[in-house]
Amino acid sequence: MAAYAIGRLQMRDPSWLAEYGPKTAALVEKHGGKYVVRGGAMERLEGEGDLPSVVVVLEFPSMEQAKAWYNDPEYEPMIKLRQGGSDLDLVLVEGL
Repeated sequence: MAAYAIGRLQMRDPSWLAEYGPKTAALVEKHGGKYVVRGGAMERLEGEGDLPSVVVVLEFPSMEQAKAWYNDPEYEPMIKLRQGGSDLDLVLVEGL
């Protein structure tokens, strides 16, 4: 069953993106995942508060593969890099 990693990102300093983007994309692919949403136009339909700078949705074949991506030792330095320039809410959701 597919699994989706859904992230709401608030950017503080975008300088980390040049390194993070290509390396993370390769790791997502390594674990069978793909980007479904990466940025793009955004419009609020409900709710209040600030919109995130970026919304990202990754699709993986399974929860196990999504967790393997996130817990991959090669991804750990990318997490630290991202945390230095942004705030992220990330959830993993099982699909239908």
